[in-house]
Amino acid sequence: MLAKLIKKNIQEKKSTVQILEFQDSIYGMTTYLGEKKFRFLNITKKFDTIDWNYSENGKLWTYNLTYFEFLSQENSEEFRYLIDDFIDNIEVIKDGLEPFPISLRGLNWIKYLIQYEIKDNKINNSLYSQYHLLMSRVEYHLLGNHLLENAFSLLFGAYYFQDKKFYAKSKKILLKELDEQILKDGAHFELSPMYHQLMLYRVLDCINLVKNNDWMNRELLGILTNKAEQMLGWIDIISYRDGSIPLLNDSANGIAPTTQELFAYAKKLELEIKDIELSESGYRKFINDNYEMIVDVGQIGPDYIPGHAHSDTFNFELYVHGKPFIVDTGLSTYENNAQRMSERSTMAHNTVQIENKEQSEVWGGFRVANRAKVLDLKESNNNIKATHDGYKKEKIYHTRKWMCLDNMIVIEDSINKKAETIARFHFHPIVTKEEILEKLIFKTNDFQISTYQYAPKFNTYVEAFLLEIKFEKNLKVEILLK
Repeated sequence: MLAKLIKKNIQEKKSTVQILEFQDSIYGMTTYLGEKKFRFLNITKKFDTIDWNYSENGKLWTYNLTYFEFLSQENSEEFRYLIDDFIDNIEVIKDGLEPFPISLRGLNWIKYLIQYEIKDNKINNSLYSQYHLLMSRVEYHLLGNHLLENAFSLLFGAYYFQDKKFYAKSKKILLKELDEQILKDGAHFELSPMYHQLMLYRVLDCINLVKNNDWMNRELLGILTNKAEQMLGWIDIISYRDGSIPLLNDSANGIAPTTQELFAYAKKLELEIKDIELSESGYRKFINDNYEMIVDVGQIGPDYIPGHAHSDTFNFELYVHGKPFIVDTGLSTYENNAQRMSERSTMAHNTVQIENKEQSEVWGGFRVANRAKVLDLKESNNNIKATHDGYKKEKIYHTRKWMCLDNMIVIEDSINKKAETIARFHFHPIVTKEEILEKLIFKTNDFQISTYQYAPKFNTYVEAFLLEIKFEKNLKVEILLK
């Protein structure tokens, strides 16, 4: 049905395009290996004939196939035949004609066509018709990063086709959503460092487009620049000194451009990194010569769109002497399965679980029912203390306090009444059992060290150690960092 609509649009809506200027952006990861062989989400598939609906590796893999992000690889000029193949098969394509992949594909095709100065009516007419389909199916029902991706792409479509209707739709969405989705401290409101990097990348690309092309009086340049510089400030603080990001909420390595790549791109565009102070995002960072620690004392995400949130209130990550020590367990899948449920659960994070229940009720892959709320937050330069109500049905409240000294971090957990409680600490694979027993001091023998599967990337698992400490009301853990 959708493919037939595109075919009808191609017949009725002939495109005219504008020659655009666009500075070099960020080279993408190598996901097309040549000879119809693709690698997405760390899974490789070679086709004899490309099946654009291939679903055996899950829907996100199929989406990635149709995003055409591989056009941003170095020396990708020869990949043009893949666009032709997609267009030739468009009448049978399913997932790839949903609004989100249309958005990413449109942006990637336009950047590619500009870079290699390709003028092809077949491609332009197909792309123009896909944009008309996107215009009629903007993802207001999903909101969040999906809606922003629609708007970013429509801005590119507007400039490329000099289409004022595309522009008006994009402008309306961007003005509202950038104001709502970028918090006061510069964080993207879904509170995933990975999605923050992706949204920042799109904003930088839009600045590149608007700044280098004098159309519509560059009227969006001001707000795009302001938001980009705020977002640069947030990712500067939240990234570790080695440039890596904490894998909080739905975050994985190898998906978004790195912080270093984003900074280099921003420098090309003559942008500044704003000095910001962590606030509304709920994340806090403690740093000295011995360690870097990021703690989560905020809400799980926007109330109306918590799809990328985890049940992880009072979670934290810790780097010691520049190396990961205590880490989030990571993200390996978006499939609605037991693995996804496990990775979003309370027990998968460095926090406290009471009576074997969830702080926040994650379900359905991208849903959250009842969720923990942070009720009280007190902080100073070296200490932070907060209480949440994730167990209010049991009339139980959890309070956690971090005390950050030069050579030690002290974590105190307290429950307002006795209950069966477990505090968990997940360690990076480089950390040995001996280091755990040497550096963590606590006054109880009711603990065990077992293993878990650390997931630094999609479909990637590495065995590492997990410390579980049982207590009923109060627990004090000292982490020695000499």
